[in-house]
Amino acid sequence: MKEKVCLFLTVVLTVVSLTACGEDPKLTQFRNSVENFCTRVSEIDTSINSIDAQSDNAVSELLSNLDELNSVFLSFAELDFPEEFDYLEELADKSSEYMSIAVSSYHEAYGNNAYNESTGNYAKENYSRAYKCIQIIIICLHGETPDDSDLTFD
Repeated sequence: MKEKVCLFLTVVLTVVSLTACGEDPKLTQFRNSVENFCTRVSEIDTSINSIDAQSDNAVSELLSNLDELNSVFLSFAELDFPEEFDYLEELADKSSEYMSIAVSSYHEAYGNNAYNESTGNYAKENYSRAYKCIQIIIICLHGETPDDSDLTFD
């Protein structure tokens, strides 16, 4: 999770670097939207990490936080990317799809008062894919090309 917090701090720095005097209003709106996305994800991540795993409400708290995270990813996918970043919109959509699958799978994995490890692993894989998409977007917003083999996905 620390890795994700660092990732979102990087996004915030990226957003700040996109700021310039006389900036295009669409770019400003985009910058603010990305910043809000990062802030919300960080807050939800903190909330998930603070869940007491021994609590009777742990599963419901986790699933509630994941539902909120899914909503945040859905909103991110709906962003209108500025023209110079249009090529990233499909990847934002993909990240949202992966997160939706992950959250739905986590709900299924924790259903029936028992944990289904196979479904949980499937959920975890999609959760990771969603974040990989976001990492690639961030790298591209930095003006770099992703070349780390860990950042590629099927």
